[in-house]
Amino acid sequence: MRSTTLVSIPVGVVVERRRAKSVWAEFLWRPVSVLAGKPSAEPWTVLDVQAESVLFYAGEAVIELHRTESTYYRDNLASDTPRLWVVLSPTGSDRPYELLTVTADPAEGEGFTDAGNNLVETVPMPQDILAIVGQFIATHHVERSFIKRRRQPAEFGRQKDGQGNET
Repeated sequence: MRSTTLVSIPVGVVVERRRAKSVWAEFLWRPVSVLAGKPSAEPWTVLDVQAESVLFYAGEAVIELHRTESTYYRDNLASDTPRLWVVLSPTGSDRPYELLTVTADPAEGEGFTDAGNNLVETVPMPQDILAIVGQFIATHHVERSFIKRRRQPAEFGRQKDGQGNET
């Protein structure tokens, strides 16, 4: 299968583990930021420890930009706060989550919520990434007009015999 990715943006993801105020879970996890570029830290390196929370570098991902999704990117950048969608999948091991993807496409990000177990959160889009996505839109976006298809009326009651004649 051939990739339609025109631009790839390497990023690193920072997640927070916070002590839960619940009897059902000991900790709550959530992505808190995305860093442009490839950090040199190993995945699940502790970055900061506070009384109630710990920040971890979860790993690296690549934001892929596709020409066919440029309308979604444009709508995202036109919002008050452009966002990135971070998708983590539970592992059940020492490393509690696996970083699946980071996307600037709201439709793709929302699609990952259908899986049920994935942790899907939005984080603010950093200025470096915002500039790259903005340049991508300026270069590759083509406005397409919406064309509504007309349905053909059904022809009930008429049948054809084996030779194509109406009966």
